Amino acid sequence: MPELSFLLVAGTAVLLGAVVQSSVGLGLGLLAAPVVALLEPSLMPGAMLIATCVLPAFTVAVEWRGIDRHGLFWAVVGRTPGSLAGVWLVATADPEVIAGGVGAMVLVAVALSVREVRVRIRRRSLLAAGLVSGFTGTATSIGGPPVALLYQHESASRIRGTLGAYFLVSALMSLGMLAAGGELHADEAAAGLWLMPFVVVGFLVGRPLCRVVDAGRMRTALLAVVTVSGAVLLVQSVLG
Repeated sequence: MPELSFLLVAGTAVLLGAVVQSSVGLGLGLLAAPVVALLEPSLMPGAMLIATCVLPAFTVAVEWRGIDRHGLFWAVVGRTPGSLAGVWLVATADPEVIAGGVGAMVLVAVALSVREVRVRIRRRSLLAAGLVSGFTGTATSIGGPPVALLYQHESASRIRGTLGAYFLVSALMSLGMLAAGGELHADEAAAGLWLMPFVVVGFLVGRPLCRVVDAGRMRTALLAVVTVSGAVLLVQSVLG
């Protein structure tokens, strides 16, 4: 069992992240992963990947009608080689360097989005977003921004459903590859399981917010969450 102080602090971050993701489509990994990494770097990325599995499963059960199945397929195809590269990076690179690079990438993506750079949802863009997402998601447990930025102009139900399905498949894929590569350890698995109840509570709190979140608010919320994530990762990298 993790220390009580870790559970209280990390659990609160996970709960808040689950509330955000339940209402806007992503946010759990973005908000909670930097906190877990600061508290106990050795538990990353496995603990967060395990904790995040349950929330997208709930989201898919509720929002399955909104899933873009064609887009989901090609994003997952692109994610496969990216996940393999992420496993290699976890085994060889300094975690602070990884976090700094991901933070910079996220902020660049947000800057392009704010300037109204709109990327069409097509096979090539989905493959590219999946590739980058697989790499960053497996290495840091934060793989949502590339795919989320593609879908930012879609309806709220389409965003939540598609991202939920993508996150579920992606988390299971990353966990399987990390385990096969010997980079998923028992303490990470235990911490992830202890954090799951906080995810469930966050989902139950966040679902009512879906009724008041329209497409315009959805896009604003997505960009805000992604920006905070990138900034925190950069600060974390600089502070070491």
